[in-house]
Amino acid sequence: MGMIQTGQRNDSETRIQNHFFSDMNVMLGRSMRHIFRSVDTIFTVTLTPIAMMLLFVYVFGGAIQTGTGNYVNYLLPGILLIAISSGIAYTAYRLFTDVQKGIIERFRSMPIAPSTLLWGHVLTSLVSNALSLVVIILVALLMGFRSPAGILSWLAVIGILALFTLALTWVAVIAGLSAKSIDGATAFSYPLIFLPFISSAFVPTKSMPFVVRVFAENQPVTAIVETIRALLSNQPVSHNIWIALAWCIGILVVAYIFAMRAYQKRV
Repeated sequence: MGMIQTGQRNDSETRIQNHFFSDMNVMLGRSMRHIFRSVDTIFTVTLTPIAMMLLFVYVFGGAIQTGTGNYVNYLLPGILLIAISSGIAYTAYRLFTDVQKGIIERFRSMPIAPSTLLWGHVLTSLVSNALSLVVIILVALLMGFRSPAGILSWLAVIGILALFTLALTWVAVIAGLSAKSIDGATAFSYPLIFLPFISSAFVPTKSMPFVVRVFAENQPVTAIVETIRALLSNQPVSHNIWIALAWCIGILVVAYIFAMRAYQKRV
């Protein structure tokens, strides 16, 4: 009897492993339908960074000395990171809602790969944030943004932004699984949105007081912004690209580990 039960359990586990990608595709489709049913979330994530870009370019841009002729070129990388930091809050919100409605427990009772629910939310974050970034770049083009970068440089920019999105999204997963309220699930994003303001995203760090400059030059946003800015302007990226990748991959790995632990604890 025990051998039969063991065999059935092994067959079930094998089936789950073999159907991981199909299960994940179903979960991705489910999450994307939620996005398209409330398109206002994408607009909200997109409009705020665009409003900030308009404000800084047309109101403050003339008073900010960056050493570049086109301030929107200088500003755009930081605006893109702010949009991502804002967008991931909705991942935490949707996951928290699933927890409160008992969706996770319901899916756990089905023969599906356990982590596909999380991956559905994560990949949805990647897609929805990508849509927001495309809209922001189109608006920046209307505002005078121009880039001499080639296809390889653009692909590198896309890769860094995707990696940054994945890293922060797994942080959002931790918040969505661990929070006790909706406000708690989304509040973690506020410091992330504020972080680009204490970096080289809006002004060169050399203009900052010493203590602030030390922090700005050694936090992840500055390395990521400088790398994207260099790639878009077709300039050498120097060592910043390795620092940016190290930050993104490090945050991604640590956040993934803690997110999976929070998921196991929740289920």
